[in-house]
Amino acid sequence: MIDKKIWIEELVEILPDAVTYLAEKGIKCIACGEPIWGTLEEAAREKGFGEEEIQEFVRDLNEMLLDPHE
Repeated sequence: MIDKKIWIEELVEILPDAVTYLAEKGIKCIACGEPIWGTLEEAAREKGFGEEEIQEFVRDLNEMLLDPHE
């Protein structure tokens, strides 16, 4: 289960499609050529996202994890 405190490196390891999802939201990650360190929440807040948007990211990423064929 993914939550907002997951480390970006761990997230990408368990859900490689997260790279594309985060890039579409404006959050660069490992494969984007600009590695970031820290949690999903920290990365989102650095880009100006609030709590509601972060919770949406968590929901979306968990849905992707549970149903990778969507």
